[in-house]
Amino acid sequence: MINIKELDTVALLKDIPGKKLFRGDVGTVVTVLSDSMVEVEFVDEKGRTLSLATIAKKDLIYLRLEAVPFSA
Repeated sequence: MINIKELDTVALLKDIPGKKLFRGDVGTVVTVLSDSMVEVEFVDEKGRTLSLATIAKKDLIYLRLEAVPFSA
């Protein structure tokens, strides 16, 4: 399991209707609160904050943003 840390890009694994967040929404970890909880910021396409939510790490998936070599 990858240790989620500050500034990691993550996606939700489940809906959080009370925050108007849904499975697959992508956000950035802004604070690690504990071994199991983080605060995640979700923004729109213009960079405006849509939601700031405290979420269990188990309800997130880490998104890798690294180049993948192309082979023909």
